Amino acid sequence: MTITITAFERSPDGGKGLARDTRVRWALEEVGQPYAVRLVSFAAMKAPDHLAIHPFGQIPTYEEGSLSLFETGSIVFHLAERHAGLLPKDRDARARAITWMFAALNTVEPPILELTTARIFESDKPWSEQRLPLIKDRLRACLDKLSAHLGVAEWLDGAFSAGDLLMVSVLLRLRMSGVLDEFQNLAAYVARGEARPAYGRAFAAQFAINAPSTN
Repeated sequence: MTITITAFERSPDGGKGLARDTRVRWALEEVGQPYAVRLVSFAAMKAPDHLAIHPFGQIPTYEEGSLSLFETGSIVFHLAERHAGLLPKDRDARARAITWMFAALNTVEPPILELTTARIFESDKPWSEQRLPLIKDRLRACLDKLSAHLGVAEWLDGAFSAGDLLMVSVLLRLRMSGVLDEFQNLAAYVARGEARPAYGRAFAAQFAINAPSTN
């Protein structure tokens, strides 16, 4: 059965790989599964047929036969469970990799999204200048702990896993802020993730949709 995912018809990030469908594309590339993409507009995401798959009207979604999924963590976990390449065979190592998936989405991503919201949507507020340093301090405290755990290791827990895939995807959102550059080992960690051929293919596919027309 053909796997079909949804993606923005025109991504807000202009194809920089920050849209969440890139995470799913990357996972599909890592496990060697072909897929089709259905592009949706912002209006289409609020239509009944899309809401039937994603109740919150977002992307990406995942369809395979009678199975429909939403939320990147769920989709990546499903792929990692079904196909070899993203979770270790050892039971304990597998459990740790899954823990890092949760850590990426539940612990590290929220303060990063808070910073993004403050910089993009709240910059014109009178209290923005006072609030932004507090947000950055909370984020740095989180990244300090992540950096200390990673140390000089290549990946979070031995071999590359779905935990690294989601963690790198989350940390990529910091690139424009300059905060990531304050943690050299985390910046190098993200660069290693981007250097993986599967990520390169996923990025290229997402960028192709949003590339400026030459006509």
